[in-house]
Amino acid sequence: MKVGIDSYCYHRFFGEVYPQQNAAPSKLSLEAFLDRARALKVDGVSLESCYINPDLHYLRHIRGILDSYGLDRVWAWGHRDGLEGGTSEAALVQMIAHLDCADAIGAKVMRVVGSSRKFRHEPHNAQLDGLTRMFLEAVKPARDHDIKLALENHIDFDSDEILSVIERVGSPFLGVNFDTGNFVRLLDDPIRAMTKLGKYTYATHVKDLKIQRGAPADEWFFFSSTPVGDGIVDNRKLAELLAEAGYTGFLAVEIDFLHPDYSDDEDAAVEKSVTELRKIAADL
Repeated sequence: MKVGIDSYCYHRFFGEVYPQQNAAPSKLSLEAFLDRARALKVDGVSLESCYINPDLHYLRHIRGILDSYGLDRVWAWGHRDGLEGGTSEAALVQMIAHLDCADAIGAKVMRVVGSSRKFRHEPHNAQLDGLTRMFLEAVKPARDHDIKLALENHIDFDSDEILSVIERVGSPFLGVNFDTGNFVRLLDDPIRAMTKLGKYTYATHVKDLKIQRGAPADEWFFFSSTPVGDGIVDNRKLAELLAEAGYTGFLAVEIDFLHPDYSDDEDAAVEKSVTELRKIAADL
């Protein structure tokens, strides 16, 4: 099993700061992030497109860096609201267009987002119908590019709902980006979710979480990110289930809202997470 990093870990350093967070002390370029991934000797990176110039000439330059560093890669589209619960035709057009971006960096998997917590309390059946229709359309150009789409639970749909879309589309070019923490935030057991979704998983976000005392219980960051191994998510068991399902991608550390106990030091949390995931991977 391989180990990697999602660039969202450094979102403050790319300029996206939540209202409850402090601004980062410095800015980070994509090239600097790749240098850090190389220094940590990881196997792969997931690159959040929202922080990247989509110019194809530039992306081919990035592909050269990825190739020279020997990094596997996932192109991540959809931050923040993705296809807006199957209602945004403009987002569908953009998602399909991003297959060219994924191809430019040499990615064979593109993480995609169907909805978000913004739409969580709107009727789900209509959203799932809309997403099924959109993905039935999107898997055709995905097949032409030979790039697999990996649908993430973005604090919107539980594992049964994700599974229903995958099965209704019924294409090997639509699978899952399994986020180990977001299922917890929906109070959906990630172990139970993995038993259903493992065989469809093409990419991962490996989070660990613990309760942030004082945070409102209805806020998504009530369960805040910790380094892997410090929280409540059994990522070792999840990795074992992935291995049993024949997963060939990498375990990508993702930190979104770092728990206050870690003093705004995402980089230290990433490094600790990589070390822990290497131990897990070595035992598989």
